Amino acid sequence: MASYAISERADGILVSNLFDFSLPEILDCGQCFRWVPDEQGGYSGIAMGRHLTIRPIDSHTFLFCSTDEKTFREVWAPYFDLEQDYGKIKELLSQDPVLQSAAQYAPGIRILRQDSWETLCTFIISQNNNIKRIRGIVERLCETFGEPIDGGFSFPTPQRLAKASLEELAPLRSGFRAKYLLDAAQKVVSNEVDLSAICTMEYKDAKDCLCKIYGVGPKVADCVLLFGFYRLESFPMDVWMKRAMSALFPKGLPSFAVPYSGIAQQYIFHYARTCPDSLTCQEK
Repeated sequence: MASYAISERADGILVSNLFDFSLPEILDCGQCFRWVPDEQGGYSGIAMGRHLTIRPIDSHTFLFCSTDEKTFREVWAPYFDLEQDYGKIKELLSQDPVLQSAAQYAPGIRILRQDSWETLCTFIISQNNNIKRIRGIVERLCETFGEPIDGGFSFPTPQRLAKASLEELAPLRSGFRAKYLLDAAQKVVSNEVDLSAICTMEYKDAKDCLCKIYGVGPKVADCVLLFGFYRLESFPMDVWMKRAMSALFPKGLPSFAVPYSGIAQQYIFHYARTCPDSLTCQEK
């Protein structure tokens, strides 16, 4: 069980004793695209239809600004996966020395529990793209088709996007991805792709369902399942992960790590991408 404590203040919710939680490691690791850092080490963003600013007070204390206890418990604690004991997960993964090194390298990573529709769209946009461009396209998408809310714009609904034309999407400068977004919206609205059913589908069936969408392949589907549906058995494989797995785990993950494949993937991905020696300093 989580060990953090909360107290309500006039300026928001103060969360103390919050371990295994790093704002940059969570919000800059490529799983989300609407959070912006500030000069004080905080982040502001829009998620789940709400705007939030989080400010670090010390390494284990954070102020969730301008929110109340009810919203924190119902929205932000689940979104940041605060009830999951990542300490125990890292202890389990640390039975393998490489996984131990990867987890120790970025111990504050958590898997966000994001909105599935938004995650589907943002990972369609992410294909053959860089973080800066992805964020720009997502922001223009929200400004053009979303609804005004405090602090910015909500993410557009599939119903709104399904009514758009390629010409209307052109100002987003999303390139070939525009037709993928329209196809996703149309298939979700028609229920050909039932996002509400994916939560309970077998993993393979859920992946196959997402791959019905034009432009969604295995890697994007796995990202959507992991970051939009919290399917921890998902293990997205991009160029970095293929290199990392070939060098570090040529026989695949240890069996004890499989129930937490998605969390292990995030540790490995960050380790391989940002630690220059990670692929050469470990021997399996």
